[in-house]
Amino acid sequence: MKKIKLQELELKVIKVLWKHKEATVGEIREALKGDKDYAITTISTVLQRFYKKDIVDYRKEGRQFIYRPLISEREIQSSMTSNLIEQLFDGKSSVLVNHLLEADSFEADELENLKKMIEAAQKNRDQL
Repeated sequence: MKKIKLQELELKVIKVLWKHKEATVGEIREALKGDKDYAITTISTVLQRFYKKDIVDYRKEGRQFIYRPLISEREIQSSMTSNLIEQLFDGKSSVLVNHLLEADSFEADELENLKKMIEAAQKNRDQL
C-alpha cells in the first residue's frame, strides 16, 4: 500500500466523499460550509491532486465533474497511523498505545474492549 499523508482540508474533502459516495466540487463546498467557506478553486485543486495520486476518480456529466473516492477510510487510517507511528514513536506501536493510555482517561468499558482486542490479536498471532 502506498503511503498517504493528508492535510486537514484534504481529510475533510475525502470524508465528504466517503459520506456521499460521490459528489461535485459544489456539493463538497456546500458540505464544508459549516466549517469554513472554501473557494471552489481550492476544493478543485485538492481534487486534482487526489486524482493525480489515484485517491479519487471522476466522471463527467454535462459540464460537471462528479468525484468518487478510490481509497477507503480504513486504508487512509492505516497509512496515516503507520506514518504517525514511524515519525513519532520510532516505529513501535506499543509506545503509541502506552502514550494513549497515559494521556487519555479511558472509560472502564473501553479498557475492557482493549483487553479483548489484545487477546484476540495474540491468538491470531499464535495461529500463524
